[in-house]
Amino acid sequence: MSDVEKSGPRVFFYVQHLLGIGHLARASRIARALAADGFDVTMVTGGTPVQGFPGPGTRHVELPPVAAGDAGFSGLVDLAGHPVDDAFRDHRRRRLLAAFRETRPDVVVIEAFPFGRRQVRFELLPLLDEIAGMQERPIVLSSLRDILQERSKPGRDEESVALATRRFDGILVHGDPSFARLEDSFSLAGAIADRVIYTGLVPAPPPAPASERFDILVSAGGGAVGATLNEAAIAAARALPQALRWCLIAGPNLPQAAFDTTVATAPDNVHVTRFRPDFPSLLAAARLSVSQSGYNTVCDILRAGCRAVFVPFTAGGETEQTARALRLERLGLATVVSESALSPESLTRAIATTMERPMPSVPPLDLDGAAKTATILHRLLAGSRVSDLARESAAR
Repeated sequence: MSDVEKSGPRVFFYVQHLLGIGHLARASRIARALAADGFDVTMVTGGTPVQGFPGPGTRHVELPPVAAGDAGFSGLVDLAGHPVDDAFRDHRRRRLLAAFRETRPDVVVIEAFPFGRRQVRFELLPLLDEIAGMQERPIVLSSLRDILQERSKPGRDEESVALATRRFDGILVHGDPSFARLEDSFSLAGAIADRVIYTGLVPAPPPAPASERFDILVSAGGGAVGATLNEAAIAAARALPQALRWCLIAGPNLPQAAFDTTVATAPDNVHVTRFRPDFPSLLAAARLSVSQSGYNTVCDILRAGCRAVFVPFTAGGETEQTARALRLERLGLATVVSESALSPESLTRAIATTMERPMPSVPPLDLDGAAKTATILHRLLAGSRVSDLARESAAR
């Protein structure tokens, strides 16, 4: 745990990323906004460490890291790729509960659960049970992105609603209801409507001017499943005019062998790197972005007002990115290439077509979600009712 001097109300913020870094990036932006607004933030992470996250201003508790065993999130593995066992789970659970007791928070924020992250319920359910048994317990909130993954197994949505009703005081949906509402991707949202508070979207802060300019910016998120996109982008760069300057951000989690292949096959007009902390600045200066359509990338593109080609991630039955990308395509803000149709030829056509269009006119979406989350927490601690804040936010 890093040393940060205690100050205002204490927030215990749990986030578990399993494949990409989107959940960690969004939670880190919120945590920094909370710290800037006077909160004493302890952020608990349990995924593969990523340099620069969660960032300054917070205490950081790192649980023994786990990752998804495959793109379908069917199991958990440690950093060596070994399936986790009961002893590993017990150790993580004890570490989490000890950190909670040491923090003595006023507010507990749990990212995704109970609407996702069932893989770590072995430690989150005991945490929630302990909170429920406290005489003076903290406010408990779930932190969600705007579009949820559709659940195919019967009873899962009902289970999420039951847990949200019993163990959570409110549900922070980090989206603009004029773009996407919880009921669009969660059929039982009506049962918890009085707990749902929309915060606005959570992009990175407005970027500084770019230190360099690229015509086309290709990014594969965390990179764990981005090799196919990278290969198609390299082929497109060879097929399109060589005067175009490309930056291909392969992702910190792309396997080393795949990264080495990407570097070796890239033509001279393509700069390949694993990570760029100035990604939002590069977007603002680029003519076109090629990416998956995860929450954070889309937020950054919307803020930049950049042309976009999306290749939504769909492995393991994932639906969230496709839903977001198609919504943006209907608004005239993007071109979508399905993962199943991705090829050097299809990506080249999409890039060429999209480059000919004028820069998109982005609708006036609420992009102030991190700061508004801090305001919401202050209001809850001051005695505001969740139901009142829910009605107020849904009416925007």
